[in-house]
Amino acid sequence: MTDERQIDEVMARYVRAADFRDPAAMAALFTEDAIVEIFYRGRDGLQPLGSLKGAEAIGQAVAGILPPHPARGWSHHTSLNHIIDVDGDTAGVDLHFVNYDVRGDEAPAAGWPEGTYGTQGTITPFESGYIRSELRRADGVWKITKFAIMHDLPFVLPGN
Repeated sequence: MTDERQIDEVMARYVRAADFRDPAAMAALFTEDAIVEIFYRGRDGLQPLGSLKGAEAIGQAVAGILPPHPARGWSHHTSLNHIIDVDGDTAGVDLHFVNYDVRGDEAPAAGWPEGTYGTQGTITPFESGYIRSELRRADGVWKITKFAIMHDLPFVLPGN
């Protein structure tokens, strides 16, 4: 597998760890000294919103900051248009993201009306922006060392 494909897989595992609210899977993608920085990308440039340091703290944040999924609900974090630059055992990734809220409708007590077919519910985009990350390869494994999330919309973290 090429370096670029391995790095692409790290990004794919990141979005799945976020969707599943899986702290262990998330932490496994980052180095022990990794830093995550969160920004709003407004007209006046990047406005810092918060940061996390260390794989364990980053992993725990996925379960503590992201809200639990409601009944029949899910989120889908997607990443698009990956630009990957590999230089030996270091790499950079620049990508666009869009996150979706998925809500299934509850079946009516009397059952679905005759003629109803297909999926029942809504899919709504709720976040978009860019992620720039740096990775390092150690013992043949690529891990994230720096992860900057730049939201297109104003973003409020708990406690702010």
